[in-house]
Order: sequence, then C-alpha cells, then structure tokens
Amino acid sequence: MDEGKFMRAGDKVNELIEQSDFISRDLSWLKFNERVLDQACDPTRSVFDRLKFLAITASNLDEFFSIRVGSLYNYLDYGKERVDYSGLREVPFRKTLLRSLQQFVSEQNQCYKEDLLPLLHEHNCSLARMDDLSEVETEKVSEYFDRTIYPMLTPMLYDYTHVFPVLLAKVLILGVITQVSGTTSEEDRKLSFVQLPPNLPRFYIIEREDEILFLPLENIIKAYIKKLYRNVDIVSTNLIRIIRNGDFSLEENDDMEVDFIDEIKQKIKNRRLGRVVKVEVEHDVDEDLLSLLKKRWEIDDFNVFRAGGLLDYTCFWQLIGHSEFKDQIPPMHAPVPPLTMGRERSADIFEVMRERDILLHHPYNNFEPVLQLLEQAAEDPNVLSIKLTIYRLAKKSRVTEALLTAAENGKHVAVLFEVKARFDEENNIREAQRLQKAGCFVIYGIGLLKTHTKLLLIVRKEAEKVVRYAHLSTGNYNEDTARLYTDIGLLTTNEEYTHDISEFFNVITGHSLPSDYRNLITAPRQMRDRIIEMIRKEAENARNGLPSGICIKINSLEDKAIIEELYVASQAGVKIDLIVRGICCIRPGRQGLSENIRVRSIVGDLLEHSRIYYFQNNDDPMVYGGSADVMVRSFDRRIESLFLLVSERVRQEAILMLEYNLRDNVNSYELREDGTYEKCHVGEGTKPFDIHSAFFETKPEEVMEARLFREETSSEITQDIPDEVPESTN
Repeated sequence: MDEGKFMRAGDKVNELIEQSDFISRDLSWLKFNERVLDQACDPTRSVFDRLKFLAITASNLDEFFSIRVGSLYNYLDYGKERVDYSGLREVPFRKTLLRSLQQFVSEQNQCYKEDLLPLLHEHNCSLARMDDLSEVETEKVSEYFDRTIYPMLTPMLYDYTHVFPVLLAKVLILGVITQVSGTTSEEDRKLSFVQLPPNLPRFYIIEREDEILFLPLENIIKAYIKKLYRNVDIVSTNLIRIIRNGDFSLEENDDMEVDFIDEIKQKIKNRRLGRVVKVEVEHDVDEDLLSLLKKRWEIDDFNVFRAGGLLDYTCFWQLIGHSEFKDQIPPMHAPVPPLTMGRERSADIFEVMRERDILLHHPYNNFEPVLQLLEQAAEDPNVLSIKLTIYRLAKKSRVTEALLTAAENGKHVAVLFEVKARFDEENNIREAQRLQKAGCFVIYGIGLLKTHTKLLLIVRKEAEKVVRYAHLSTGNYNEDTARLYTDIGLLTTNEEYTHDISEFFNVITGHSLPSDYRNLITAPRQMRDRIIEMIRKEAENARNGLPSGICIKINSLEDKAIIEELYVASQAGVKIDLIVRGICCIRPGRQGLSENIRVRSIVGDLLEHSRIYYFQNNDDPMVYGGSADVMVRSFDRRIESLFLLVSERVRQEAILMLEYNLRDNVNSYELREDGTYEKCHVGEGTKPFDIHSAFFETKPEEVMEARLFREETSSEITQDIPDEVPESTN
C-alpha cells in the first residue's frame, strides 16, 4: 500500500471510530492507563511516588496484553469474526489498538527518561552500569555472580538439532548469538536463550557513603556472560521480554465436582504456553534475531515494543521499597471511625450491629470491624454457622484463619470460593483446600459463572431466638487491598437483608429458585432488567415534569443495553452523572444523543472501587451498593448482587460520597464527546477539593445536608442521622 492509500485508510478508520455512538472498550481502557501515567508525570509528586505510578502502568499493561490483546488473538488465530464498539472488524482493529499501544509505550519511555531518571540524582541514588563501579565494588558484584547468579543460569540452544525452547512470559530473557572463535561466517553462528532468574531481585544494591547505586541484574549477567560460553565468541546479547495470551475460558464439564480444580490447574499451565502477543526489546536489538522471533511467533512490528532504557518498569517497586526512600511516599492518613458507628472497635461487635445499620467506607474507615465480626463469631459458642463468598484474599489472610478457627470449634462453615478469580487462581485453590481439609463446606464456583458478589451471613443463637448478622460489600474480603481500594460495606441485622442473603445462599449452594428478593438485585437472573426499569422510570418522571436524575459510580461501563437506555433517558431530559474509573464506552455530550450525560473518572492515590447506583425517583431516592459494574460479564456471566440502602442515615452517607466525587477537582478527569479525557483544574477563586483527603474529615452534619440534582428537586430530604455520635474510643 502506497503512502496515500495508507493515509486514506487511516482517515476511514478514524472516521468510523468518531461516528460510532459507543467508545471502544479497549481504547477506553488505554485512556485509563494514560490517566495513571499522568500521575507519574505530575511534578507535584515526589520522584518515588511518580515511579510507583509508572510501575502501576507497566503491570496494568502486562495484564491488558495478556487478557484483552490475547482475547483479540483468539479471534484472529481461529478465524472468528468480531466487531468492536468502534465499528472496526478484528483485523483493522488490531492495527488501531497496537498502534495506540505503541504510542502509549513511547509516552511511558519519555516520562521515564526525561522526567524521572534525572531526578534520582537529587536523592543521591542512580541506576548504575558496570563502568560506574569501583574496583572493590566490581569484585563484590563478580562474587555475587559466581555464587548466586551463575548456578541459576541455563543456556538453551536453538538450532537444527535443538527445538525452540519454551520461554516464560514476564521474565527477562537474553538472546545470545555466538560463533566459533576465529570464524566470521554467519552460518557458524548459534542462538541460545538464557532466562534471568525471576526469584532474584532486579537490582543489586550498592550503598556508598553518600549514594545508593541500583545495578540491574541484566547488566551483571551481560558483563559475565562469557563464563557461560567458553571458547566461543559472543556476537551479541539481546534482552527481551514477552507477554503471552492469558485469556482462557472454562469448558462445560459433566462432572464439575471431580474435574473442576484439575481443569483450572491445566488452564493455568496453558496460560504459560499461550501464543506470544507482545515482545519487548532493547533499542539496539540484533535485527536478525528479531526477525527470527517475529517469524517464530507469527507476529509483526506492531507487536514489537522497543524499550526506553529499561525493560519492565515494574522493577521500580524494589527501588521504592528501599528503606532509605520509604518516607518519600506520602503516608496514609490513619482511618477514622465510621460515621454510623462512632468507633472502630467495640468489645462486642454483635451488640453494636443490633443498634443500627453501619456503613463502612474503606480505607477511610478501617476494615477491622469486618475482621472483628468474623473472629468474634469464630470463637463465640452461640454462633451456629458462618456463610460467605470469597473472590480474592490477602496472602496471609485473617479471614481464612477465622474460618479455620470456626470449623475447629464445631461451627458450620460454608464458603463459596471463586477459584476463577483471574491471576489469583492458585492462591484461591490453595486456601480453599485448606478450608476443606478443616471441615468447611466449600463450593468451587457455580458452573461457568464467576461468583463476584461479596456477602457474609452469621447465624447466632440468642436466648430463645436466632439472630442473623450480615455484611454486604462492594469489595473483597481482603484486608490488604482494603487499605488501598475505596469500597463500601454494610453491617446489619435487618431481617429483610438477612432473609435475602439466606435465600441467596440456598440458591447458590443447593437447588432452589428464589421468589423476589426484598432488597437484593442479583445477576445473572435480573440485574440488567431491574436497572433498565429504574432508568426508564427516571425518563418517565422527566417527561412528566417530575424530579429525576441518575448518578452511578462504578469501575467500568460497557453494557450496550444499559448505555442505550441512558441515551434515551438523556434525550427525555434526565440529568445523568457517571463516575467511571476505568473503561467507559458511553459517549457523553453528543448532540441529539447524550447532551445531559456527564462522565468523570477519578484517578489518584487510592483505587476507586466502590459501586453506588443512585436514582432520584421523584425525590424519594433509591440508592444501591454492590459488587457489579455495568458490564456484559457482570450481568450475564457472573453471580453479582446490588443491595438497596434502606436506612435513611446510611443512604444519606452514600449520597454524600457521590456528591464529593462530583465536587473533586484534584483527582478528576472529564470525558469528552470525542473519547478523550481532560484533567479538572482548580479554577481561580476555587478551593482544591480532594476526596482522598476530604473523606477523612467528614462531619455528621455534612451527611445530613447531602443532596444530588439540587436544581431538579423540590422537597427536603428527611433525616434520621442522630445529632450525636458516640465519641471515638480509638
């Protein structure tokens, strides 16, 4: 194709993308990672804080290639048809997506080389080369190579007598070209691969009196590579790194109980052998080697990404974690007591829960009340049973330990353990089998559905009656991520909730078809239809001149049916505010389609993970929290739940959360009609409002005053938040 035709083809692709009423899911995700990279480019942050965000963009990108690009290649490799939301078919979309990814990686490299690397010297540290070392330091590095690195290295030859080796994904690999000493013929050259040990630190650290040097592992191995190849000449050493297709789906099994775990384990193994979708190379890679790799892995230049000095920016976690620089990362604010609880820990969590519904807002509120509930239940002789769903756990999980204790104490423990949680499969299988061996009743998922809902139910005998205690959440039972992810959780003894949760567990652990839940909306049974009903109700109210409005805070918005209903509601006059952290396929502000829709994304120090759905409902707001995003997979391929917030004070606190999200002008980005995002800035005469700080300082009176769509509403919201909240015992 000549240059003119190529330009015209590009114009046609761009025109298709711009004309579509939907934004591409994958291109939207890339915009999200650009917002994360924007944090790494923020000069108001410390260089170590910025390196942290650069490392996050790298790990995000690895997963994106493994899953989303991998999924695209499932269509390309097997000749299956696919039309993206942008209107592009699979072949032109591959080029569009990979071209955009090339641009993003270029921006990553520029941020690293031009913005961050020069700043390290200001903190008396640097990334070192072998030439930077003193004689004594070189001797220590040589000894480290001989004693630690050398025994772990295994050259793998590839020629007509040796098959091409299986190279691991996300591992640094040296492609070494050698030839017999004294010969110059290219026919005498040999190619072998050396995988760098992934269980060794990426950097060898040299601490001088006034400076800390971080020497990359690959520099050491390149310096002493001759020890692996004696009596031959080394023509070139080329550092590469690959990402393989990690997207797999489970096949239906006649005997799921017997085969399910084995199938998961086999799929994990297959992920390690998946087709190569990305190759990272150094800028001066041997072109003959690169040509061979492209041919071998059936890829082209679109899949090849040239590094800007270092391969794999996730290595900066080691540098950030060094004791010398820990104080360079802003410390987390200490958690504050929940507004509806007044204290983070009580001698008897059951007593506190009997008093009122308690809304927890993590990490502003500690995760401790949830752990206390489980640990107290495990030891309490009056507790009869514990049931919960688990999607992801901390590595050293207090949740697991509490369940093991409960089982040892003779309580009935039932756990729906989702072993298909992506990239946590092995940890989840291990933890589930520990629970099973201890006598817990463990269910390994429900067929092909992923169990993503987060529910806990405790049954306790009290005098002549049985009381049920529940926790419903938007986040996982993971005390580690609860310090970094914003989530909400509801602690309650409300019998309508506990009845619904009991029914829910009977459905997923047995053979039961529930009647309608009172306060739960579940997927895949009814969630999409119920959300559509509520959107249509807002549209009807708007047409009739009644108060209306929709505000939804989620991680991702992708389901076409919901987006189309939001478009219709917008055209009916409904004001719609969407707070979508990541993927967002809706196109806001398009004339005749979505003038009344605004979309913002919040990206900052904390990972926004809460899901809150608000419907104005003629000034009688309906507010839901839950586990589900607005995605096809959430509605059709996952077990999810949304829970109605029935307590007025709890509902008001959730409304305040949404109001604060809409006020934020420090961490927010506005989505434009063309699919780009614009950073919100503090205007002249306007004070900065940072939700990641503001939620630590929220007062009960602010909760009482919270309202959305003030212009559209006419009646006052009734309050039942107590005037006084018990003083914190913290």
